[in-house]
Amino acid sequence: MRAEDRFLFGTSYVGTPVGKAIPHESAVEHVTGRALYTDDLLARFPELLHAWPVLAPHAHARVLSLEPSGALALPGVVTVLTAADVPGVGHSSHYHDEPLFPTEVMFYSQPVAWVLGESLEAARMGATRVEVEYEPLPAILSLEEAIAAESFLAGPLRLSRGDAAAALARAPHRLSGEVRIGGQEHFYLETHVTIAHLDESGGVMVHSSTQHPSETQEVVAMVLGLPRNQVTVQCLRMGGGFGGKETQANPFAAIAALGAWKTRRPVRVRLPRHLDMALSGKRHPFLGRYEAGFDDEGRLLAARIELYSDGGYSLDLSEPVLWRAMFHSDNAYFVPDLEVTGHVCKTHKTSQTAFRGFGGPQGMVVIEDLLDRVARSLGLPPEVVRERNFYREGQSTHYGQVVKDAGRIHAIWSELKASSELERRRAELAAFNASSPHVKRGLAITPVKFGISFTATFYNQAGALVLIYRDGSVQINHGGTEMGQGVHTKVLQVAAQSLGVPLEHIRIMPTRTDKVPNTSATAASTGSDLNGAAVRQACETLKERLAPVAARYLECPPERVRFEEGRVFPEGQPERFVPFARVVEAAYLERIPLFAQGYYRTPDIHFDKGKGQGKPFHYFAYGAAVSEVEVDGFTGEYRFLRTDILHDVGDSLSPLVDRGQVEGGFVQGLGWLTLEELVWDAQGRLATGGASTYKLPSWSELPELLNVRFLERATEPGVIYGSKAVGEPPFMLAISVREALKDAVAAFGKGGIVELDAPSTPERVYWAIEKARAEREVAVGDDPLP
Repeated sequence: MRAEDRFLFGTSYVGTPVGKAIPHESAVEHVTGRALYTDDLLARFPELLHAWPVLAPHAHARVLSLEPSGALALPGVVTVLTAADVPGVGHSSHYHDEPLFPTEVMFYSQPVAWVLGESLEAARMGATRVEVEYEPLPAILSLEEAIAAESFLAGPLRLSRGDAAAALARAPHRLSGEVRIGGQEHFYLETHVTIAHLDESGGVMVHSSTQHPSETQEVVAMVLGLPRNQVTVQCLRMGGGFGGKETQANPFAAIAALGAWKTRRPVRVRLPRHLDMALSGKRHPFLGRYEAGFDDEGRLLAARIELYSDGGYSLDLSEPVLWRAMFHSDNAYFVPDLEVTGHVCKTHKTSQTAFRGFGGPQGMVVIEDLLDRVARSLGLPPEVVRERNFYREGQSTHYGQVVKDAGRIHAIWSELKASSELERRRAELAAFNASSPHVKRGLAITPVKFGISFTATFYNQAGALVLIYRDGSVQINHGGTEMGQGVHTKVLQVAAQSLGVPLEHIRIMPTRTDKVPNTSATAASTGSDLNGAAVRQACETLKERLAPVAARYLECPPERVRFEEGRVFPEGQPERFVPFARVVEAAYLERIPLFAQGYYRTPDIHFDKGKGQGKPFHYFAYGAAVSEVEVDGFTGEYRFLRTDILHDVGDSLSPLVDRGQVEGGFVQGLGWLTLEELVWDAQGRLATGGASTYKLPSWSELPELLNVRFLERATEPGVIYGSKAVGEPPFMLAISVREALKDAVAAFGKGGIVELDAPSTPERVYWAIEKARAEREVAVGDDPLP
């Protein structure tokens, strides 16, 4: 760190580094522009070639012929990559269902070849000269079309408890419904980008904006027909990922590596925004159908839920996304007899992929929609019905996992209702609505129960390599990738705490597959849990080696040696300290190794897909949000007035980072549920393919008042320093906004059931208001509102 930057970052944090609200470890670099991203490395590679795709003008077609000669005749065009250039396997997925050079086009704008040029313009012009003949084929472009055609990539998947059919038959009340839930564009600031080159030994070096360097390494090696030790992948940092770079960075890395392999020159693939949106996968759109049985007080007795996701043309991560949606179809509620089934539908669109929450948000929206209908059918406040259905201590989910700390749901709910003054505001809102015929307000509180772990058990492992140099400075290598979410900041604090050295003495290195192999994706909110634990283990190993050396200096038993703030001293005698660097130098002279590997695997998790039973999650993160909105009855436009959040982060490793994750996750969820609408035209082309047509949340969409608090006294035993994951769970807090919009819509009618799909755009809200008004007219026979 430069001396002039220390006033921004802080020179040293006295005491315990873990739990301190420190800035992001790259904050200074971000705001000054010194932070390097993959595309900032271009100047390091003379004779760099640029790639541009040849795009298919059909959603579904057979490739009859491809003639590259027109492109090759252009000045500046070096070569055209086709299937004939692939020395290994020409696919970018484990399922071999994502060909790099397809003979059957499966989505509009799918690349069928790539042109390499001395400049980006030469490559782009060359792509227009490649002649391709197609035979158009029928395309499936919606979930309904896929269901009707039984076009499925996976399913049926099932989870169940009890006998839902029998319990429904004997329930005093029954209802059914369905809700459509739209997808979402990741819209990370940095689009997909890769630079690949050959090193002096003929190995392949890939700089990639990827959340999963080990899988990118695997795909590149597979395409080139090489062992993985011949491929190294590095990720400096990402300008956002949100799940969109977990698998979908792989094809672009493979193209860059293939180009470098063929030309023996460095190759860059960087997608401009319109291509990134056209070629990359989105959050899965869902269709949820349900049937519920309940008693007079709104307690659920049984439910059957059917989930259909739009997976696009290939499997990608769609099956585990669907599993997580099914796992979270209960949210925070106990349903005695519950049956959940799911299908992944195959459509002619981009292959949909991971996105923050990974199916969990879609499953939660369905159960919240169901409970709102139950409440309104009985004339009860929705928050009352929700609370009556909460899990209690000792109860288990429909897949057999005990809901540990279920009491936290009740504690958060009660505390948040009090701090947000829910009852007082509910009364004020009713008075406002009674006096305001054309503008109504809505209020809702919703909970979150989100499971933390990869649902594929084998991914729940991590490694680290920690190096101490003779001057006492430290390097940390771990398998997590930094996309702005702060995993490096948290790991830095964990290392400083574990080794007992100041933060500024530690350097986090870029994530590389030749430092820590076989890593898992930085995803599923596990980055800090897994990698932090691996780093801590390595640090503890090093302290065990250093303690006997220090003990000889300090004349005390090794078990009494303490490491804090760069000093080593006997327990209870900090004044008798020896500098950490002196102990390190002494250890070196005694030929004691000053580097160590760390490894961690999440204990006691398992799941049997065949039985639909197990313990797929290490723990649950909890939270709740109260949101208030105001809706204009003439236009359906709305304002977000206030949101209060109480969230469970355990003992926060880094409170400033966690607050940013809660606020950012909530706003991103708000965008998904209210503003961000993906539209495909009749040809299968993405019509909302840029910032001018795809509406993102901005400052104007922030609630006028946003209060965020963390649950206190919330230590999570068995997790790194008692913390909890915070990447994904806050996203679902935004469901409170959607439910508040429904509450406002109901106020325009007779307070009955509101049907409102997501995203709940002003247009959809307007038509829901019109329906509510019409139902009120039928009920009371009055004149329609103007």
